[in-house]
Amino acid sequence: MSTLTIQLPDSLHGKLREFADAGGTSVEQLVAAAAGEKLAAMLAGSEYLRREAALGSRADFQRVLAKVPNVPAEPYDALE
Repeated sequence: MSTLTIQLPDSLHGKLREFADAGGTSVEQLVAAAAGEKLAAMLAGSEYLRREAALGSRADFQRVLAKVPNVPAEPYDALE
């Protein structure tokens, strides 16, 4: 097991403490579980994107892109 020291805003630490106390666990266990869940989601997401990318082709992308009209963006969607 490794030790990691992190700095958290007081408000976030307070909320973590509340959730940990309500769940009968420690802040350390709660943070470790949250980090594990986030890492699993990130790994699953990157694997999903790799699989989907392998199914695509540049030619198909270009064909679909060619269907997009060449018009100015709506004001609410324009880059500044």
